[in-house]
Amino acid sequence: MTESIGQEFWRKTYIDAGGDTPQQQGVPVPPSEETFDETEGLIALPAVESLPDTNVKLKQLIDGRRTLRSYSRELVSLKELSFLLWATQGIQETDSAGKSMRTVPSAGGRHTFETRLLVNTMDGVEPGMYRYCASEHALLNLAYEQDRITDLIDGFRNIILPTTSAVTFMWICHAERMTWKFGERGYRYILLDAGHICQNLYLAAESIGCGVCAIGSFDDEEVNSTLGLDGETTFLAYAASVGKRA
Repeated sequence: MTESIGQEFWRKTYIDAGGDTPQQQGVPVPPSEETFDETEGLIALPAVESLPDTNVKLKQLIDGRRTLRSYSRELVSLKELSFLLWATQGIQETDSAGKSMRTVPSAGGRHTFETRLLVNTMDGVEPGMYRYCASEHALLNLAYEQDRITDLIDGFRNIILPTTSAVTFMWICHAERMTWKFGERGYRYILLDAGHICQNLYLAAESIGCGVCAIGSFDDEEVNSTLGLDGETTFLAYAASVGKRA
């Protein structure tokens, strides 16, 4: 099987060090979330308890789910964005060790992904790049300059979806969260986890009159560099555009 991003780094760092996983070597558990400064002005999202019950049958959602590549001009609301973020990475509870239970399954409960958003047209959120702070159920404006956003979009190999959708979800992998427990095999689980998240996005979006197009085609080096990721321990694994159905 072709090596995935980061496996060469894994081999040099851990395999050559004796073959045990970092957990077996006594390495401390990696942080479960990127750090952030709460004084930077988090944008609170509507509380999960306030989200409407869509009252849609699961069979209808699965049967009606289709990839959507063109969207209406109708704005996605902040409450709808809150629902989509909760459905894909929402924290339901956290134990005393900081391990979280979320709305999606993850191998070993490791939850290796962070969500970033490229917002174009939304009600209540200015265009730009944001980070979802799952522990606070809030957004953090990353304050990207327009040139940086243009470079990011260029990295998607002429795919226009990041410019025509209301918002593009980008799932950033922190590989050490998974490889700490599972070693090199953790790279398989990372990809499985990405599928779990994106399928939840498809079904949640379907329930509120939105559509999704998963995006796996992008220039790794260009996108990771623009996002400030090293491409080995942290990298963009998957993305998806979201917008209202016509």
